[in-house]
Amino acid sequence: MSARGGIAQPVTAGVVQVVVGFASTFALVLTGLSAVGATEAEAASGLLVICLAMAAVVTFLSLRTRMPVAIAWSTPGAALLLSTGTPDGGYAAAVGAFVVCGVLIVITGTSHALARAIAAIPGPIASAMLAGVLLPICLSPAQALVELPGQTAPIIGAWLVLFLVARRWAVPGAIVVTALVIGATETFDVSGDDLVPAATWTTPAFTPGAIVGLAIPLFLVTMASQNITGMTVLASFGYRPPLRPILVTTGGATALTAPFGVFAINLAAISAALMAGPEGGPDPSRRWIGGLSSAAAYVAVGLSAGAAAVLLAAAPPLLIEAVAGLALLGALAASLGSAMADGEHREAAVVTLVVSASAITAVGISAPFWGLVAGLVVLGGQRLQRRRAGVTSATKG
Repeated sequence: MSARGGIAQPVTAGVVQVVVGFASTFALVLTGLSAVGATEAEAASGLLVICLAMAAVVTFLSLRTRMPVAIAWSTPGAALLLSTGTPDGGYAAAVGAFVVCGVLIVITGTSHALARAIAAIPGPIASAMLAGVLLPICLSPAQALVELPGQTAPIIGAWLVLFLVARRWAVPGAIVVTALVIGATETFDVSGDDLVPAATWTTPAFTPGAIVGLAIPLFLVTMASQNITGMTVLASFGYRPPLRPILVTTGGATALTAPFGVFAINLAAISAALMAGPEGGPDPSRRWIGGLSSAAAYVAVGLSAGAAAVLLAAAPPLLIEAVAGLALLGALAASLGSAMADGEHREAAVVTLVVSASAITAVGISAPFWGLVAGLVVLGGQRLQRRRAGVTSATKG
């Protein structure tokens, strides 16, 4: 095979990985940032800078590891922003939580103690917390179909047809139809400057409620749903990159760029297979080249952040949430399956799910954190009860 032929396939795979990932969830990123208090310009800044930061990170890691290490934003993290809402202290407090999340990821890469603590959280409980975050968003398509039938029906119809015939393109196709629907039904009042994204600085504010209620859940879902899953996907194709530099690099990049709206940079999970698998080329030793092409693609799509923000700002919020819900149905199915698969953890997982999905805020701390606490308390109580029952049985015997 010629060198040119051996490079073309990984280059294409890297571009496709970015296009599919971006088109599927950029609306969720913008709406998530808006939900925690960002203005239209600040949300566009977040989308722009996270794309540029991911381009830098994937270039560095691809050259360092010579492996197809795909980088993405935390889709579950963006869903968490949408479900959490604006914390006490406003968007500045949310930015402070982003910084703390990045620092925690760095510490995990350098501290065996914290890594062990994260690993000690039962997988079903972590999955149930994620499912609780995703569930309210995934209800949005049904709600929008009732409240906005004329706009929502074509979007769901396009998604369903593509889901059945070309599943990978179902959400991107729905996004295209969404743009057409918004263009045909909404009025735009924009200038040329609105279409050009700019990096907008927000000085972080560090509040206890945002750190506990947003930073810690954001860190946990990013580690469990993105970084750990991403490493598993890579391992399934025979790649075992060192985790420490990945966590230090992605966490450090998150913390440094958080003031511009970057909430979490991490390993790509499901879309990582596009670069690491056979679609990345017949020669596994050349698939890392896809990382370089994905970097270029991230820069290109990042420049569309201003136009994307203008488009979504003109649409009814429920319509955009409906598209986000369609994009997250697969993640919800996976997290529910993991949460309920183990009978020993099932009741605690259900408690975690319902509390996480409840949208409550107590002591300035949002529902996902309380869901995790509630699930661990129930699980701990069940284990203590079993232990006592075992001791009693042994004594009687």
